[in-house]
Order: sequence, then structure tokens, then C-alpha cells
Amino acid sequence: CDRGYVGAKVVLGANIILPKKALKRDNRYQRDKKRKLCKRRAAIEPIIGHLKSDFRLSRNLLKGQVGDEINVLMAACAWNLRKWLIATAIFLFWQKVGLCMVRSRYFSIALSKILSVKI
Repeated sequence: CDRGYVGAKVVLGANIILPKKALKRDNRYQRDKKRKLCKRRAAIEPIIGHLKSDFRLSRNLLKGQVGDEINVLMAACAWNLRKWLIATAIFLFWQKVGLCMVRSRYFSIALSKILSVKI
């Protein structure tokens, strides 16, 4: 379980919530909200790790804050392009096999789940 950076409680106006034992004064809604936020952060960290290792986000050769932003956007675009290419390859494979015509409705639902968008 990732505990995050323990040092600061507030960074640029954003509260840092660390996973820890629930307080007695917290009601069920507050507990569930904190738990959901921590799970959400834990879900995004593997993606950031893949961006760093596979899409060259670990080292930035561009200058300044604008260069950092450009580098992150290029890595995110490469990530999304890879997802689209994989989904297109799956679609073309099943179309070539001929199963896409029979179950095109179910396939488009599965394809939209892979891409995380509505078709």
C-alpha cells in the first residue's frame, strides 16, 4: 500500500489525504470518501510508472515549465494512441475472421469498454 509523501499536509491549496486509521469523529460518509480518494490515487500510479518507463517521461530534454508540460502531453498522447492502435488491431482481426459482422453490436460494446469511450 502506497502511503505517499508524508511531509506536507497541504500543497498549493490541495489537502493531502494519507491512508491511515479512521478517526472516531469521522462518520461513514467521510471514511468512504477518504478510502475512495486513496484507491483512486493508487490506481493512477501504475499508469504514471508505465509513462515513465515506456514512454520516456523519466527524463525531460525540453527547457522550462512549458517543456515539462509538452513532454507530459506527448507521453499521454502516445499512451492514448497505443490504446487506439490495439483496439483497431483487435477490430480488424475480428473483421477479417468474419465474426464482427455476426456480433457487431456486442463487439462495439466490448470495444468501447477497451477504449473507455462511447462509440
